Amino acid sequence: MTREPDEWVDEEAGPVVRPYAVTRGRTKPSSPAELDLLATVMATGQPPPAKADLSARHRRLVDCVTGQTRPVAEIAAELDLPVGVARVLLGDLLDYGLVSVRPPLSKATTPTESLLREVIDGLRAL
Repeated sequence: MTREPDEWVDEEAGPVVRPYAVTRGRTKPSSPAELDLLATVMATGQPPPAKADLSARHRRLVDCVTGQTRPVAEIAAELDLPVGVARVLLGDLLDYGLVSVRPPLSKATTPTESLLREVIDGLRAL
């Protein structure tokens, strides 16, 4: 197993990397896109630009969303990253055009409980 340069080993915990080391001290994504917990992310399929400085975690994030759309919270959980770290890394990927982000649906566009009950009742009546 190869380790990134900012990784060290704790006797009890194993490989450990502090969140600020993963994000190079950044706490907010550089991209203005809203990376809400329920925002969905998908890989664009574009190759990384020559100037892209991608870490192994960046590549794992791209792999995690290649071929499927996933919410930010799910990506962070699957890769065992704090949500803040996942947002910063996803912001980097957005800047490089490697992922696209779709904001979560607003409450105005989601069906109401009464509408869903009417649909269920209509289906039962069939």
